[in-house]
Amino acid sequence: MDLLWPIKWLIELILVSFHTVFSSIGFSFDSGGSWVLAIVGLVLVVRAALIPVFVRQIKSQRNMMMVQPQLAKLQKKYKGKTDKDSRERFAKEQMALYKETGSNPLSSCLPLILQMPIFISLFYVLNGAQRNEAGVGVLTESLAQSFSQAKLFGATLSDTFFGSDDINVKVIAAIMIVLMSSSQFITQKQIMAKNQNPETQNSQFMRTQKIMLYTLPAVFLFSGLTFPLGVMTYWLVSNFWTMGQQFIVIRNMPTPGSPAHKARQERLERKGKLPKLETTPAIEEETPELEARQRNQPVSKNRAKKKKKK
Repeated sequence: MDLLWPIKWLIELILVSFHTVFSSIGFSFDSGGSWVLAIVGLVLVVRAALIPVFVRQIKSQRNMMMVQPQLAKLQKKYKGKTDKDSRERFAKEQMALYKETGSNPLSSCLPLILQMPIFISLFYVLNGAQRNEAGVGVLTESLAQSFSQAKLFGATLSDTFFGSDDINVKVIAAIMIVLMSSSQFITQKQIMAKNQNPETQNSQFMRTQKIMLYTLPAVFLFSGLTFPLGVMTYWLVSNFWTMGQQFIVIRNMPTPGSPAHKARQERLERKGKLPKLETTPAIEEETPELEARQRNQPVSKNRAKKKKKK
């Protein structure tokens, strides 16, 4: 049994449902516009469903940034110790630190990992549609044929950069690949430039982020050459969603100590919305009457007798 069957079935249902809606409000049934908007609708549904995962990712990334100074101390503690016991203790203390702070080194990849089954299923659905093959659910053979023949600015949605000699296909595919790579780069760059604490600049976490800054756009750059235009439409819209979502989160939920956090504090201060720090009430000065009572405290009988003997 195909493990991706349920995801394929759900993708076809969402895709066909949106296509039916857009076809009924004025778009041509077989036009590229109705199918492209259906793909956009699919992106919105998928990404909206992943919002809780994204929020969790942001919190985990923030915790990873905040824990870097402690992690650096731990690494310094075991620096140069290569024996088995030291390595095991380091790994144990490191995992305990991650657990205590709610951090996850793989947090930045989590939404991408969760989207991979959806992406693979979408690829198979659209790849089958471009060959006029019916899907596993509501994507009938006639709908598959409609999709495979649909055109976007003169380019068929089922075509790929390397799979077509049509200049329209190559131009549109090249533009989409550049936009996909650029949007991914901008999204990662704004995290590093605006939402990181200066203390984490040279941490292992930030070195990983720098690698991803160039790796993920390169993945889109090379893999986009073999993807159908329909699949690239999904990833392009998804990247734009991520970029906008990331901007909103960084603006409103920045990492403490980051440039974005300072900018937010300044905005709140200008609007008079910055919460005031609680002040400790000043201790009142002792009044002369209180001082007099403290000086003229009642003396016990025993102490009074001792004074008389003296």
